[in-house]
Amino acid sequence: MASKSQGGTHPAAHTNAARSEMPKLRRPAREVFSEMYDRKGLDADWLGGKVFSLVYPTGRSDIDDVLIEANNAYLFENALNPLRFPSVSRMQREVVNMVSSLVNAPDGSGAGFTAGGTESILMSVLVSRERAKVERGIERGNIVLPISAHPAFAKAAFYLGLEVRTTSLTTEFTADVGAVRDAVDKSTTLVVGSAYGYPHGVVDPIEELSTLALSKSIPFHSDTCIGSFVLPFLERLGHDVPPFDFRLPGVTQMSCDIHKYGYSTKGASTIVYRDSAWLRHQVFDYDAWPSGRYRTSSLAGARAASPIAAAWAVMTYLGEAGYTELMGELMEITQAIRSGIEAIEGMEILGTPPGPLLSFTSTTNDIFAIGDVMDERGWHLNRVDGPPGLHMMISPLHGAHVAAFLDDLAGAVAVHGASRDGGVSYN
Repeated sequence: MASKSQGGTHPAAHTNAARSEMPKLRRPAREVFSEMYDRKGLDADWLGGKVFSLVYPTGRSDIDDVLIEANNAYLFENALNPLRFPSVSRMQREVVNMVSSLVNAPDGSGAGFTAGGTESILMSVLVSRERAKVERGIERGNIVLPISAHPAFAKAAFYLGLEVRTTSLTTEFTADVGAVRDAVDKSTTLVVGSAYGYPHGVVDPIEELSTLALSKSIPFHSDTCIGSFVLPFLERLGHDVPPFDFRLPGVTQMSCDIHKYGYSTKGASTIVYRDSAWLRHQVFDYDAWPSGRYRTSSLAGARAASPIAAAWAVMTYLGEAGYTELMGELMEITQAIRSGIEAIEGMEILGTPPGPLLSFTSTTNDIFAIGDVMDERGWHLNRVDGPPGLHMMISPLHGAHVAAFLDDLAGAVAVHGASRDGGVSYN
């Protein structure tokens, strides 16, 4: 069957083969929105609690109201020019500072706001490439990453002309430190670890990986796009969380998404560096044209201001206390789902995920066939491979649907049948 994974071949740009033309005449707004909502009815119903990726809903109307008002307040502003919209610049600065504090960035650190984890990772790889050129004379380097690392690292390497060296995992699906050590050489510009990784929700041995990188004077990226708003609050709740952030001297940069478990609207992410001086490597500064200086520190020129406003608003509204409370509730939901899965004969969790992301398999049945049945019952679970499993990112909204999910999963196990082609999903 076709694997249901985080990415796919869905293009952002389209060919002209099935081109739609602009209507010749104006249409009444009611007709426009009637057609729009008819189309929207074909989308996955995340509000119904059956989608386990792509969106991360709290199910709380007060939080939704904060996000809606913040987005609407800055619907038309452009974050490109901080001189024209100083309120946007101030919120952006405060957001990246709050995130930096959350991951224990030291004095003298620096951070940038991006449109998502992929852009944060691309900026990190760019800065590492440029540092390698300036500081070590490396013209064409490589990055070393466990095979479970997010594809955004390989995508960044593709754009930036770097070699990608992927390494194996342990039996617990974490990075094999020995394999990473063997892959690193004098041309390595960046070593990567995940805290935690998307495929299995497990934390790589960040301390060992960062120590290895530090011993060889290589930058180390702790990717916490998922974990940055999970692991700090698990620590506050007394959970045993392995070291993963700037408290480790070998961690030089971290990617931290706000639009996942920070519960902001998309796209909102940050890239944080141990040394603010490194930020200069991701800045594009140009004045050789008639309209004056053009200076940006991210890929986009014009940038939506509403994600910045939403991130600032929800982080300020919830504060540490609100996030800690939500995480406590979310872990209760996660534990109920985990226990229910493990209570079904032959089902087991892959690895030891500490938070609300997990993958599970079956030792007795075809797990992809089980997934096909769950698809037919309206549940949206991604697939993982090596070994095959079903993947879910649990959000607070799912708390109201735990019993229904487990009932349908038990039923799917009972009638798993033959594997069928289920297509591809996108995260």
